[in-house]
Amino acid sequence: MTGRNQTTVSEFLLLGLPIESEHQNLFYALFLAMYITTVLGNLLIIILICLDPHLHTPMYLFLSNLSFSDLCFSSVTMPKLLQDMQSQDPSIPYAGCLTQMYFLLFFGDLESFLLVAMAYDRYVAICFPLHYTTILSPRLCLSLLVLSWVLTTFHAMLHTLLMARLHFCEDNVIAHFFCDMSALLKLSCSDTRVNELVIFITGELILVIPFLLIITSYARIVSSTLKVPSERGIHKAFSTCGSHLTVVSLFYGTIIGLYLCPSANNSTVKETVMAMMYNVVTPMLNPFIYSLRNRDMKGALGRVFWRKKLPFLCDGQVWTFA
Repeated sequence: MTGRNQTTVSEFLLLGLPIESEHQNLFYALFLAMYITTVLGNLLIIILICLDPHLHTPMYLFLSNLSFSDLCFSSVTMPKLLQDMQSQDPSIPYAGCLTQMYFLLFFGDLESFLLVAMAYDRYVAICFPLHYTTILSPRLCLSLLVLSWVLTTFHAMLHTLLMARLHFCEDNVIAHFFCDMSALLKLSCSDTRVNELVIFITGELILVIPFLLIITSYARIVSSTLKVPSERGIHKAFSTCGSHLTVVSLFYGTIIGLYLCPSANNSTVKETVMAMMYNVVTPMLNPFIYSLRNRDMKGALGRVFWRKKLPFLCDGQVWTFA
């Protein structure tokens, strides 16, 4: 072990996606279109929320942060993937690999916390509508956002520093299209037990607990709705929460299945496809889910782009939480 540690790795090779060479251009065009759709869709949501005063509410404050997180989350891996598919140079420097891992953890964790904040927002809006503005005050909303950003920063930094202390020897080929933390641990010739323990503990805190909080919020929403059963109330509750539940299912379903409940039968191809789901597909679908199922977003789209004069700085409006 000591002898092997003397050999250091200056770069890694990303195997990328298991695509046959004759289909390379087709998939390149597909992934490029998906990435452009992700960027434009999430930018559109951010711009609409910024420009339309009707969307200056807690729910859309969280949604704008979620769109920013999705845009960055996809941008951490997709440009490199597209570059590798065209240049046939799958190498990534050691420092670049750790940097990519850091931002993947950061924006993935941030999305998890933001989904919890949005679930709490829906819980208060449906179960305590008369006290909504009192409970979700500007101070609480900003506190939730700051807490989310701070926790994700420390969590991503913790794993990055723990990974930086490991040694990597002769094998530098990562069987993935990005610097996946579990794939890097398999390549290390150091003792990775500390890393694996921290991954298990923080995985429970960052993924399982937020997921349970979201499930609890929606269980309370369903319970509250059924106490006073009315077709209108049930329809309103599910139409309000439907888009959010769709996003939660896509995001947590793939990540928990891939990292917290791994199967010995999982092939590299299966793991890559699941990673594509939460890393590429989910950020692309979120704008469609929130805009096509949301009357407020549709209304904002009409109000903003049918104006004769489009302002540049959010109309000079101050965020309100009414």
